[in-house]
Amino acid sequence: MNFEAFLFYFFAAIVVGAAVAMITVRNPVHAALFLVLTFFTSAALWIMLEAEFLGIVLVLVYVGAVMVLFLFVVMMLDINLTRMREGFMRFLPVGILVAVAMATVMSLVVVRHFRVDAPERAAADYSNTEALGRILYTEYVYPFEIAAVILLVAIIAAIALTLRRRPGTKAIDPAKQVRVSREGRVRMVDMKSEGKS
Repeated sequence: MNFEAFLFYFFAAIVVGAAVAMITVRNPVHAALFLVLTFFTSAALWIMLEAEFLGIVLVLVYVGAVMVLFLFVVMMLDINLTRMREGFMRFLPVGILVAVAMATVMSLVVVRHFRVDAPERAAADYSNTEALGRILYTEYVYPFEIAAVILLVAIIAAIALTLRRRPGTKAIDPAKQVRVSREGRVRMVDMKSEGKS
């Protein structure tokens, strides 16, 4: 076994272990941190495959931006974990069925098409970013545009969900903050002074 195959198995084992830990831990902050570890090791695998652009984008976009937002949301929200786990046993058979189906498909792919060879070295002037852009904007332009529309719909839905009015939530009205006066903020109270006892 050469060094590249050893690195591949090492990073692949970390990816699988971190992904399993992410879905099995009880603390949502720990789950987000295991997802960060999964992203980092997946980026290492991309870099080993000489797809440096995809590896760096995975680290910068997902770890640097998306996961930081996830951690802020998880830590700022008061999530009632006992209420979330109430329907666990009801959906357990469906979850087991989906897990078995995914494991079957993944094992079929691994058994039929799995081999670790040293990748062919590209020429010194080869740019995988240029090749990725050429394929993305020519051969896969319609799926790319459909994904962009789906993301736009998701952004609009998230904004609409945050703007809805719900009873019992604390919200700040910037218009009321701007219209406030000194008399509305500070109240002077006359009190008798107390002497030393």
